[in-house]
Amino acid sequence: MATPAEHASFLPPVLTFLSAAVIGVPLFRLAGQSAVLGYLVAGVLIGPSGLSLIAEPETAASVAEIGVVLLLFIVGLELHLSQLVSMRRDIFGLGTAQLVLCSLLLGGAGILFGTGLAASAVIGIALALSATAVALQLLEERGDLGTPYGSRAFAVLLFQDLSVVGILALMPLMASAGGGGDAPWLGQAAASTAKALGAIVAVVLVGRYGLNPFFRLLAASGAREVMTAAALLVVLGTALTMQEVGLSMAMGAFLAGILLAESNFRHQLEADIEPFRGMLLGLFFMSVGMSIDGGLVKAVWPALFGATVAAILVKVALVAALFRLFGSGTLDALRGAAVLAPAGEFAFVLLPQAEGLGLTDATSTRFAIALAALTMLVGPVAAKGLDKLLEARRAREDVAEEPATDVVESAEARVLVIGFGRFGQILTQVLLAEGIPVTVIDKDVEQIRAASRFGFRIYYGDGTRLDVLRAAGIGRVELVCICVDDAEAALKIVDIVHEEFSAVRTYVRAYDRMHAVELMNRDVDFQLRETSESALQFGRATLEGLGFAPEAAAARIADVRKRDVARLVLQQAGAAPEAGWLRSVQPELKPEPLTAPQRPARALSAETRDIIGHDRREAAERLLATPAAEPEEDAAEAADEEETDETVQPAAGRRADAANG
Repeated sequence: MATPAEHASFLPPVLTFLSAAVIGVPLFRLAGQSAVLGYLVAGVLIGPSGLSLIAEPETAASVAEIGVVLLLFIVGLELHLSQLVSMRRDIFGLGTAQLVLCSLLLGGAGILFGTGLAASAVIGIALALSATAVALQLLEERGDLGTPYGSRAFAVLLFQDLSVVGILALMPLMASAGGGGDAPWLGQAAASTAKALGAIVAVVLVGRYGLNPFFRLLAASGAREVMTAAALLVVLGTALTMQEVGLSMAMGAFLAGILLAESNFRHQLEADIEPFRGMLLGLFFMSVGMSIDGGLVKAVWPALFGATVAAILVKVALVAALFRLFGSGTLDALRGAAVLAPAGEFAFVLLPQAEGLGLTDATSTRFAIALAALTMLVGPVAAKGLDKLLEARRAREDVAEEPATDVVESAEARVLVIGFGRFGQILTQVLLAEGIPVTVIDKDVEQIRAASRFGFRIYYGDGTRLDVLRAAGIGRVELVCICVDDAEAALKIVDIVHEEFSAVRTYVRAYDRMHAVELMNRDVDFQLRETSESALQFGRATLEGLGFAPEAAAARIADVRKRDVARLVLQQAGAAPEAGWLRSVQPELKPEPLTAPQRPARALSAETRDIIGHDRREAAERLLATPAAEPEEDAAEAADEEETDETVQPAAGRRADAANG
């Protein structure tokens, strides 16, 4: 049996990572730098080249790769197949040009400095690849993932991920050609390609026909934690499948995200995955910082830093030229090139494998890995500096930009509707009839299934969760319509929106009068009791059915509505009799007539007589339960009553005389 010390052995590394992140990242953010740089520097400090607080950086790196996997899954969730098809020119045209030209230039530089042909080719390809995690994190921090240059940068990253399987298949060919042997590389390459294609087809079929029913069944169970576990199971299972057939885990996660992008559950899945993604991605960046060989940096630092600067400048210049060739403006081309300048995560996979195949020697491999890590360290700084240099110029110039290829589906929506019951369905019909883009979330699986008849899609999610609201794009809408039939849930959503998204207006369905008062106390922009207007219109129709002119019926309804609103305002202010003496005490608001009744209520059956009699008995019992007053108080009350009678009676007489006159 493991000892308590062995059980607790994982805590020091975890605490070290958390402390480094909590201290390092805020410092760099306060200095105006990217969070990526904060994670990288923190990794350098706690790694073997710094304080050596982490004994096994390789273990942390293997766990941290899951962060990149989850990042690509979320990116896939935010894409639709139609958007992917529309990006095919950038993916296969721009992506191919970037990878080929950067590989040739960087590999050619290696040949000029005396490196062998095969080693130069592998190092050139490894450095030509870009850091998916760094680039997407920078674009996400800027909010530019949906811009033209952000879409092009993402297309390049996607092609690089797709090309990894081909690169891995070509490396044995290069090794056998270099050794002059007759290894059966062609058969191995064909078998690897067939396995990869078969795995992709299997994942597509399962995702297309199995995932939606699977998540619908879990959602019907009502266990939220099971949905989170299922989301992780799908992402990591697909990633592992792709890894087993030679593709990257990130590519598998991206494919899973694409398949679920059209699902009703996409926002809920994104909200469930997001916390894991953020922490593990930060761990990945720290593991990259820990991988930098401090001894090598000290030994050959002039050559290493010179190569780092040269590699970044070459990639920025070449990629910016390609962006311009594919239609981007000058400023956008430079910004897109800057985020793609750091070497990619796959450099840490390709280079060790190349050494194992004999394509590179140990010295070249160590130098190239350190160079890749340093480009990831310097790249975010260069991108930030370039942003500052271009910011003033961009503000002065009116750059004509092409329409953005939206990556986030909910970025177009002007209204977020929470709740798709009878109330929400009618509301969305009105909005869609005017062509207003709407995003709808609901946690009832049956309502989601029923939405298919309305010609638009709604998404599964709990509107009382902040992460679900963020994933649904609440920060980008003009107003949120809260149409749930749960008063407490509606109040919770209002509180979240007012606290986290103060610029978003809140329109709320009120359950009853008390709920309306509570919503007014929370300063919502608009509230409406769910039955008030329908009852008023029903009353108007009733008056017209009794022979009243439509104008007279409409005037009467308008008068009743005005009186009702006035009473509601008084009840909110605590001035109405039933609102209580203290604002902190909110008793149940009982229905009261808005005009004085002309005659007392009469019971038409034995049951109603019992009810009215019961109310009178309750009033009598309350009176008898009141403590008896002292004799002096009785006398004072009697005198007060006599004075009141003397005051009221003459007034009543005057009103009667006036009426008779």
